[in-house]
Amino acid sequence: MAEVHFSGVSKVFPNGCVAVERFDLDVADGEFVVLVGPSGSGKTTVLRITAGLEELSDGEVSIGGNVVNGVHPMDRDIAMVFQNYALYPHMTVAENMGFGLKLRRTSKREIRERVTRTAGVLGLTELLKRRPAQLSGGQRQRVAMGRAIVREPAAFLMDEPLSNLDAKLRVQMRAAIQKLQHRLGTTTLYVTHDQVEAMTMGDRVAVMRDGRAVQVDTPQALYERPADLFVAGFIGSPAMNLLRARVRGSNGKLAVELGSATLELPRSELPPAVAGRDSGEVIIGLRPEHLRDAALEGSANGHPVLCAPVTLAEPVGSEVIAHLELGAPALDPASLEQGATDDWTEERADFVVRLDARSRAARGEPLTLLVEPSKLYFFDPETEIALR
Repeated sequence: MAEVHFSGVSKVFPNGCVAVERFDLDVADGEFVVLVGPSGSGKTTVLRITAGLEELSDGEVSIGGNVVNGVHPMDRDIAMVFQNYALYPHMTVAENMGFGLKLRRTSKREIRERVTRTAGVLGLTELLKRRPAQLSGGQRQRVAMGRAIVREPAAFLMDEPLSNLDAKLRVQMRAAIQKLQHRLGTTTLYVTHDQVEAMTMGDRVAVMRDGRAVQVDTPQALYERPADLFVAGFIGSPAMNLLRARVRGSNGKLAVELGSATLELPRSELPPAVAGRDSGEVIIGLRPEHLRDAALEGSANGHPVLCAPVTLAEPVGSEVIAHLELGAPALDPASLEQGATDDWTEERADFVVRLDARSRAARGEPLTLLVEPSKLYFFDPETEIALR
């Protein structure tokens, strides 16, 4: 077992493309850390640098207290699980799992013992004589995991290992990987672009953008206390609604103007950096799950309300996903997949809410929503930093 440490790691390719810039991260012994971010944010490059498959341009990587800059991949005592499984089609499951040990000239007896033991853990015992073409996607992924486990490395590196599986199998494999990692206690660095996967699997999550880790924290802390606009919009499903708004002081309260709608908010329930303002622009964030259908509450009970027409209602059994039309500039959630936070639409905002299944939200009908002031997020429009 070993800790993994990154200090000022940078990677600039020969064409001048900066893939990773001053990346810092400490992964504790036995910890499961997830790197998440949009395509091109540098996640896989960090993993490849750790494995020794890419040379870093600057900085330092250490594994188990030993600096591994320049150390050959075979000598780093790590095992990598790839997105495409990378199984040898002409080999059996047992041969695929034991191939890395064979290259290290491990005895046949030990290879057989390790493969048999690992196959039992992964439920592959009955499949050891089969070849990859005879396996399902989930079985192939377990073989790829088994090949890494038999080596008993100091750390696992996993590069989007579940992206080729269907949705149901991904959920099953997420749980299987977590249970396995907890059982083995092996330090794990896991890369994904799927923030739901990151939030459900990681002890800690590093959110990456433009080659940097913009926030590293527990999943719950990232959800409750995003450091900036990018993290706020990237973490959560459906994505947080992010709207440009104007604020003005009004009778001891703060009025937040969202297009044609105005929220009267008590200053006492707002962050100090917002409560002290009397005018100006802010970006306001409202998570879809933090709004409630007023019709189900009987009365507003003093809560601020938003009222807007429904453009689409999606009943999904346990809840209703409703899309509303607000006349305020909104950040397009899809732009976050490209790492952008400046793609604001001046058209009517698509405002998404998750409602109780009892809601009668219907297309073309007005819907009144209760807003909990303590659940609002505010960001500086210039710096994009959260206002606390």
